[in-house]
Amino acid sequence: MRSILDIILLILQIYVWLLIAAAVLSWLVAFNVVNTRNQVVAVIGDFLYRITEPVLRPIRSVMPNLGGLDISPIIVILLIFFLQSVIVRYIYPNVF
Repeated sequence: MRSILDIILLILQIYVWLLIAAAVLSWLVAFNVVNTRNQVVAVIGDFLYRITEPVLRPIRSVMPNLGGLDISPIIVILLIFFLQSVIVRYIYPNVF
C-alpha cells in the first residue's frame, strides 16, 4: 500500500511541474518570446493544455475576473500541496 501512495505522491509532484511548465509557456507565448507556429512549441503547448485545462477550467469558472491575471494554477498547486501533506502526515504513517 505504501508503494501506491508513493506513486500517487510522485504523480502529484509531476503534475505540479506540468502546471508550472504550462504557466511559463503561456507567458512566453503571450510576450512573443516563442512562436506557436513552431511545430515543437505547438505540440508541447497542446500537450500541456490538454493535461492541465480539465483541472484549471472549473477553478477559472468560480474565480472572479482579475483583469487578465490567472491565479488558477497557483490555487491548484496549493491544493496539491495540501493533498500531499495530508497523505504524508495522516495516511502514510497508518499504512502497514
